[in-house]
Amino acid sequence: MSAHEQFGEDLSLYALGALEGEERTALEKHLESCAGCREELAALRGDMAVLATSVMGPKPPQRARQRLMDAIAKEPRGVTAPAGDTKRAWNLWGALGWIAAAAMLFAVFQTRGENEKLRESVTTLGSLVKQQTSDLENAKRVMETITAPEAQKVVLVAAKSPPQPQGKAFYLREKAGLIFVANNLPPLAPEKVYELWLIPHTGAPIAAGLFKPDAHGSATVVNPPLPPGVEAKTFVVTLEPESGSHEAPRGTAVMAGAGL
Repeated sequence: MSAHEQFGEDLSLYALGALEGEERTALEKHLESCAGCREELAALRGDMAVLATSVMGPKPPQRARQRLMDAIAKEPRGVTAPAGDTKRAWNLWGALGWIAAAAMLFAVFQTRGENEKLRESVTTLGSLVKQQTSDLENAKRVMETITAPEAQKVVLVAAKSPPQPQGKAFYLREKAGLIFVANNLPPLAPEKVYELWLIPHTGAPIAAGLFKPDAHGSATVVNPPLPPGVEAKTFVVTLEPESGSHEAPRGTAVMAGAGL
């Protein structure tokens, strides 16, 4: 066996830090004078670095993995080690154990990453279900307010002018549900807004929402915050400053309608 072949068998163990004793001393002395073995050692260490990095990173190149495995495969297996060479056999199995530990650690991190993705998916799905549930509840409330037999229906018409603009209010008193739909509204002047008012039989007017018509003169107010149980005498739409009046109508009344 040539010197290169003799020490070549120890290079993989040395690269793994598992070569000790006389074999380590002899190999280090050989490396001082053998450029070929130094290059081979550097290549093995580079392959090990790639494999170790892959434990928490991308899959290493197949050529690096195979090169390291081939180098370890050249070593004699424990049961065939000569008498008196038990430390060498132990070192070999320790090196193989390092590779197994690295593979196991890689599997643990891969499983952890998959679990993180699964948790993110569950969280996203939960948020989607919550949003859809909220949308469904809002849709049910709108339909109930419009279709309930006890819902108060009010038609609002233009005040002191031909009745082109028109509004309809669907008011469910006990549940404080109010759907207001208007059409044929004239365009607003700058810094102006329409405000809907609920006028009760007793007490102060209640602001029921600000709105601006679209390009076709249409507008809606859907379930503004209202106190429950208030009986409506009249609904009124006024023209107010852009911030609204809120406490009581101050601007010009545009349309009004009494409860049926």
